[in-house]
Amino acid sequence: MTELVQTLVLSLLVGGIYALVASGLTLIFGVMRVINIAHGAFLILGAFITYTLWDQLGLDPLVGVLVTTPVVFGLGWLIYRLLVRPIRHAPMSSTVLLTFGLALVTEGVMGEIWGNDSTSIRPSYVDQSFHLGGVFLPKAQVYGGLLAVVVLVALWLILTKTWLGRAIRAAAANPASAELVGIKVTSVAALVFGLGLAAAGAGGAITGVLYPFLPGSHYLWIARLLAIVVLGGLGSLEGAVLSALVFGIAETVTAVYVSPAWATAVPYAIVFFVLLIRPQGLLGTRLRDDAVTA
Repeated sequence: MTELVQTLVLSLLVGGIYALVASGLTLIFGVMRVINIAHGAFLILGAFITYTLWDQLGLDPLVGVLVTTPVVFGLGWLIYRLLVRPIRHAPMSSTVLLTFGLALVTEGVMGEIWGNDSTSIRPSYVDQSFHLGGVFLPKAQVYGGLLAVVVLVALWLILTKTWLGRAIRAAAANPASAELVGIKVTSVAALVFGLGLAAAGAGGAITGVLYPFLPGSHYLWIARLLAIVVLGGLGSLEGAVLSALVFGIAETVTAVYVSPAWATAVPYAIVFFVLLIRPQGLLGTRLRDDAVTA
């Protein structure tokens, strides 16, 4: 029983981190109908920036989120203005190719700056655990999971309690009507792209403490994140959170009770099974072919 409790708690902590990163990807799609293949690359970029802050300045990696997040937000805003905006209304395949190319360029830049060797962020508490009865919870995962929840709550508050959040929801629901009431959809889209990548940057700061990484690690992450947002329903923030928790539980429980070799395969099998029954995902809605995009 103790092992089961420990496994479930760790699953939820991992799922919370997945939810943070996936929320940025699904937010970008929900507002702009852009599938950002470079999302995983910016997660790894966030991890490398955090590593530099920790290695060179001694800044705790989880505190480094306060630096990494705005830096990646600024990059996201600039990238949208320079690269994404000109082809915003092009077919979705064009934005997929653009963001895939952006991922490759980002990977190359990271390789030039930090090299292509595996990198780890190891603060003093990375090998320490909390002991609650017979349950052992690694401090790094507890701190990382709690930080992910804090950032997710902050994102939720922005989307639900601020004028920017109302503008984002209006632009996602009906861009033409949003323009009529004075919302500059192009400006909102730039902020959304920045927020989405900022979530990836914050997630990178956390995952860099939990997993080793190198520039090419983004391929593994984008595959996982796309599976999560598709399972939850493209464009659904609540769906991304729910499916991320499902993913985290499936991975951890499989690794503990079946075999680590199956930990990657089982979550994707769940995605395949759910989509056979509900093609729009857990909380997604079907899109009309003639849906208006901004």
